[in-house]
Amino acid sequence: MLDTAEQRRQRLVEVFQDARTCSRCDLSRSRTQVVFGAGNADADLMFVGEAPGAEEDRQGLPFVGRSGALLSSMLEEVGLSRDGVFIANTLKCRPPANRDPTATETETCRPWLHDQIRLIEPIVVATLGNFATRLLSGDPTGITKVRGVPQVRTLGSRTVWLFPLFHPAAALRATGTADLLRQDLAALPALLERGLPAPTAAPAAARTGDGAHGAGTSPRGGGPT
Repeated sequence: MLDTAEQRRQRLVEVFQDARTCSRCDLSRSRTQVVFGAGNADADLMFVGEAPGAEEDRQGLPFVGRSGALLSSMLEEVGLSRDGVFIANTLKCRPPANRDPTATETETCRPWLHDQIRLIEPIVVATLGNFATRLLSGDPTGITKVRGVPQVRTLGSRTVWLFPLFHPAAALRATGTADLLRQDLAALPALLERGLPAPTAAPAAARTGDGAHGAGTSPRGGGPT
């Protein structure tokens, strides 16, 4: 762990600069640019989605479309702001035609995400949708069964609350899903108040350990701030 917030921010910038030229997998050939993440580099709350879409690939920022606007609006409803959180994806490059990420791509990209978590030092990592939830929890259970229930997970070197949520894109398609997402987001302020969980505090239903099979941490949108 680095000693000061300033040291962590500086290291996050360095990781961001490295990621911008990443060529570790074939997605580097088809992307427009790396979408590293965006937000507060000292955030207690981190959101992790699946992968950038076309508009994110164009702008270099995560969740910039309708899904992102809905998430921002719902955060404000519960007294949180997008400026105060950090938002990233499991993949930093857009898969062609928005196809599902491959196992090789997620494993190759995992160290960037773990670096982000290590350097930002969040208390809660909220996963958006099935893909991110299954990847970071290490559990194949679908999002409908695990949404809104905090889990203790060690991601890279940091033990955090992992909080599964419906993806905002699903909420745009169904009013009922939007209501459930809004309900789950309302639980976040209280969960943040609890502070970091102890590594041994996981309930029996939550399998602790490196739910993401190892990786690193990285900074906020377009670069750390």
